[in-house]
Amino acid sequence: MIGLSMFLTALLMLLVGFPVAFTFGGVAVFFGLATEGASIFSMMPHRIWSVMNNTILMAIPLFIFMGIVLQKSKLAERLLESMGFLFGEVRGGIAISTVLVGALLAASTGVVGASVVAMGVISLPVMLKYNYDKRLACGAICAAGTLGQIIPPSIILIILGDVFQVPVGDLFKAALWPGLTLVLFYVVYILIITYFKKDMAPPIKLEEFGGSRTHQVINAFKAILPPLTLMIMVLGSILTGVATPTESSAVGGIGALALAAIYKQFSFKMLRDSALETVKITSMVFAIFVGATAFSMVFTYSGGDILVEEFMMSLPGEKWGFLILSMTAIMFLGFFIDFVEISYIIVPILVPIANKLGIDPLWYAILVAMNLQTSFLTPPFGFSLFYLKGVAPPGVRTVDIYAGVIPFIILQVIVLTILIVYPSLFGF
Repeated sequence: MIGLSMFLTALLMLLVGFPVAFTFGGVAVFFGLATEGASIFSMMPHRIWSVMNNTILMAIPLFIFMGIVLQKSKLAERLLESMGFLFGEVRGGIAISTVLVGALLAASTGVVGASVVAMGVISLPVMLKYNYDKRLACGAICAAGTLGQIIPPSIILIILGDVFQVPVGDLFKAALWPGLTLVLFYVVYILIITYFKKDMAPPIKLEEFGGSRTHQVINAFKAILPPLTLMIMVLGSILTGVATPTESSAVGGIGALALAAIYKQFSFKMLRDSALETVKITSMVFAIFVGATAFSMVFTYSGGDILVEEFMMSLPGEKWGFLILSMTAIMFLGFFIDFVEISYIIVPILVPIANKLGIDPLWYAILVAMNLQTSFLTPPFGFSLFYLKGVAPPGVRTVDIYAGVIPFIILQVIVLTILIVYPSLFGF
């Protein structure tokens, strides 16, 4: 009952509007003192030190820095303009280009907020200008922006590598095909829906983009080639085993600064602003780590993990019953809780059970990552929805954004189901 009370109290405080990190930390302190006394927190400094001293997690601030620098170098703007030209004549072409740019930004930066905001500022007004359906436009931007959660380098995968105690490089390799499959499903969905509903996303004549065709094609390749090179450098070094994710993240940060210089956007002010923003975001993430660690510790001391394990092991269907219930629980919690809390509170309880059932930890980690990606889209607390609403024109209502993401959430669930039922298709 203590564990259940902790979860219900934390959810209630989040619904009221308390900050995430302080909610879980505060609930842990209250229930810990009430049940066991101050002695329960005697090992807390060691737990905090282990988080701050973790070399795997060191990649997080470096990848965040890389993403912020690329955002300030106007990489997304150049990519969207170029892709828009290449696919503009196709029905739904701007939405397709948004998805493809989202995939490129995901493989280059892995920062969801930066991707959604950039595409919302640049791509949404263009789609609305050419009479795209508001819901399709909003849904495509939110879905494309969240690809950074599954396509490596991804912060989720780095965190799960720490939680599952599996090499992050192996997770990056394993996540590549599920991520690209998701991109394919998005593109096919846009092509199908715009084929049957032709007024949702009319094609755009190339003349409206200005300039000659040859000139535009050259500009398109100029915009695509630099980030593609950076992506190959970062991911290629990890996938081939030349460098660890932490080392590659440092290479990515230097590469991002080089791209900013190539695009003539580099300045010491930009470097300072990027560093400060990185510190702010990293501090927020690690504050959540500490709060989640305290919550998890009190939950474990109260015996909540044993209760969950006994319940999960008694499910009918054993492995399949566990997979279905755990995936459903993670998806439900994603409506209310951020992926970091789920990764450090819920997942550590599920990992030992999965091991006892003989489930491949690499496969299960990718299932969790794919599931957690959905939490960025699910109302009412999907972060991508807030990011887009913050930069959307006045004519775009919150209900348009919510309605727009529903088909893409369904597509994510379909790909997740395929990954569960047919893991061999993805190399598991």
